[in-house]
Amino acid sequence: GLHAIKTELEDLSLKIQEPESYQEIQSKLEKTQDVRKRFIKQFSLPIKKALEEIGMKFDIKGRPKSVYSIWNKMQKKKVPFEEVYDLFAIRIIIDSEQQNEKTDCWRAYSIVTDFYQPNIDRLRDWISAPKANGYESLHTTVMSPTGKWVEVQIRTRRMDEIAEKGFAAHWKYKEGGEESQFDKWINQIRELLENHDADALDFIDDFKLNLYDEEIFAFTPNGDMKSLPYGASALDFAFAVHTQVGEHCLGAKVNNKLVPLSHQLKSGDQVEILTSQSQKPKEDWLGYVKTHKAKSKIKSALNEEKKIIAEEGKHILEKEFKRLKISYENISIKELQSYYRVSSPLELYYRIAKNEINLNHLKAFEVKKGALRPKKTIKNRVTNYFGQRTKKEKQKDDMLVIGDNMEKLDYTLATCCHPIPGDEVFGFVTVNEGIKIHKTKCPNAIQLLSNYAYRVIKARWIEEQKIAFLAGLNITGIDDVGIVNTITQIISNELHVNMRSISFDSHDGVFEGVIMVYVHDTQHLDNLIKKLLKVKGVNSVERVDG
Repeated sequence: GLHAIKTELEDLSLKIQEPESYQEIQSKLEKTQDVRKRFIKQFSLPIKKALEEIGMKFDIKGRPKSVYSIWNKMQKKKVPFEEVYDLFAIRIIIDSEQQNEKTDCWRAYSIVTDFYQPNIDRLRDWISAPKANGYESLHTTVMSPTGKWVEVQIRTRRMDEIAEKGFAAHWKYKEGGEESQFDKWINQIRELLENHDADALDFIDDFKLNLYDEEIFAFTPNGDMKSLPYGASALDFAFAVHTQVGEHCLGAKVNNKLVPLSHQLKSGDQVEILTSQSQKPKEDWLGYVKTHKAKSKIKSALNEEKKIIAEEGKHILEKEFKRLKISYENISIKELQSYYRVSSPLELYYRIAKNEINLNHLKAFEVKKGALRPKKTIKNRVTNYFGQRTKKEKQKDDMLVIGDNMEKLDYTLATCCHPIPGDEVFGFVTVNEGIKIHKTKCPNAIQLLSNYAYRVIKARWIEEQKIAFLAGLNITGIDDVGIVNTITQIISNELHVNMRSISFDSHDGVFEGVIMVYVHDTQHLDNLIKKLLKVKGVNSVERVDG
């Protein structure tokens, strides 16, 4: 029911973040509007006549693609505007009694495919198995006589109202005593909201997953169907069956074949979960799952385990304090938290128990009136943007000015996007790690800007600095004798760029390589990319973020 608002917000965001791309696509849409209208009218004509002949009442509407959806497909598929797969789309809305809806939709589908060849891989049946949020429709993509792909959506008036108006329309059509997929989804959302320990951002991500992402449908050995987001694993399925099943999951059999917990499921898979009472959730499980339920249950179990281990660490620290005649006070614990850069006493105790913190460092403190005090200002260790400690590299405080007053403040460069001078950047005030500098096009930028706007500050590079920054390049091309040597010669000898690492892989006459180089700024990097693109046999050179 919020799709129109979502589309408008996406277009507005693109207009601000990528103004040139937005204007280019918008201009092309306006120029081709009349052509597209004529095309859709011509395309719909035989379908309209055939539906009228069988006495079906219906509406056919052209469905214009949003600027953002076109831009998104151009980015994902790496194609120009003219090659976007389903730039043309129509929606067929049928007047049908609820008991005849499925039959009528498939009759309409049959008529469409009588006239136009369908792409079987693009058929989506959300009538037989509706999405968890209640969405029902038949989607297919067919080839027009002029060689253009056209997306066709087929649904009834009831389905269209629910898709467009959402929650309110669902209750208008709800039949007493029947629990639909939508009801199950609402109950799932209610369950998540009642979990006070749940992370709000994780919840929002899961909420969006259920609303917009493709879904899969997998089955238990007894034939019970479970709806999961696309990309869900066998472990997600285990938690969907029951929390206890998930927590004690050892492995799974998918279609009678043994698979690891991380195995990605497909629609139609039959999944048998193998369990053991001795099995417990592990930290790496978080990397296997996609659903919020699985993530929150794993985190909850890990936190309980962490509390038990932390008690051991607390006992170790108490004994050490007693030996050194230090009173066990909050001020002493806070000094240790600050020194070891941990966010909470629980984390401090846990790391002590796991031997990740060496209490020999207590000699850096002195005892005053029974409490810990630093002997001198203990300077924070500087870490470079590769996440490794370094003695040689100085902190780059003079590379950026930060905040409304453009002051020189301490900062670190985010490892998720590796900003370099010339990139548009912003500062983000973290809880424990000071100011982090991100690119405005960082994969995490939208989430940070939308959810933590009050912690975002301005940042700008200072010119005339010549410090080297790490950047990655992904190179593809035709695997020819000596091409790798040519590439490295250009980087090292002609452009005098230092390389940190280089790796190449070739198969079927094509090579792909990743080179990590040190550059001064984006202009330096762009010059390198342009030079490499001129090498015979090189097809593409792209910057790698993160």
